[in-house]
Amino acid sequence: MNNRIPVAIKGVGCALPGKVMTNDDFAKYLDTSDEWIHTRTGIRERRICANGENTKTLAIEAARKALQQAQLTSADVDLLVVATCTPAHPVPATACFVQHALGCRHIPAFDVAAACSGFIYAFSAAASMMTTTRYKYALVIGSEAMSSITDFQDRGICVILGDGAGAAILGPADDSVSGIYDQFLAADGSGAELIFVPAGGSAERPTKESVEAGRHFLKMRGREVYKFAVTKMQEVIQGAVDRAGLTVDDLALIIPHQSNARIIESAAEKLGVPMSRVAMNINKYGNTSAASIPLALEEAINGQRVKKGDWVLMAGFGGGLTWGSILVRL
Repeated sequence: MNNRIPVAIKGVGCALPGKVMTNDDFAKYLDTSDEWIHTRTGIRERRICANGENTKTLAIEAARKALQQAQLTSADVDLLVVATCTPAHPVPATACFVQHALGCRHIPAFDVAAACSGFIYAFSAAASMMTTTRYKYALVIGSEAMSSITDFQDRGICVILGDGAGAAILGPADDSVSGIYDQFLAADGSGAELIFVPAGGSAERPTKESVEAGRHFLKMRGREVYKFAVTKMQEVIQGAVDRAGLTVDDLALIIPHQSNARIIESAAEKLGVPMSRVAMNINKYGNTSAASIPLALEEAINGQRVKKGDWVLMAGFGGGLTWGSILVRL
């Protein structure tokens, strides 16, 4: 308990596209059904960006809501980090567009690309910078338009993914117990091609042939990813509480990356944690990559599922392969 960082969550916000795509919508043109999708993933519907909606518009909306809840203005923000694997543009960082749209000062603004672990990486980076600089308030956003890299003819992937954004304002703790008690980040690049987009970068530049072959869409080796996620989720959660000198029974809520309901339920069962203490909204939003944890965090806080003084553990795992956790006391 001696490693407390006096940085607390001061406000949260979310943004979701208006378009809802249900499992039945996929069943209209794919060989699938609501039962098939829900049984394997836990998903019933997801949000999909329409014209005019994208990673930056969602990030801006979520950020404004978080600032409002924290009773701050854009002038108070000292640092802005956006976690995304679907940036609005290849260059510059989506964070720069968000900074300008919000009317922030000339503050540091950058993106973090760690796929489904992105919000954990961004949160940790912001908190660490706050402890070594004079930055008082940081705006951390997870925003994704996964539909932009989705092949809607690929039944194994398109039914899983969704779009959305969640934001959190980090600021100085106002008491002697609130703060961050454990941070953990890791990656194993040997599994980089288990979840990746082959083309579109400098390794394989866009060509007519690459576009026609669908190499700009996300590819995933589902079986291997499933095994990795189940194992890592359990390891990450247990490791965090062990390092903090707690047990899983001390946690008021675990907020895992919303990858698959079966993965979440399996890990919870192995840890002996009832689902009443695990956040899960994948049924409504699908897998929104870096946005999934902040979306669930916003839902938990604004739905009064957690309160001041509660222990909350956020755990991410995904493409990279990357994984990590943040243990906070509200």
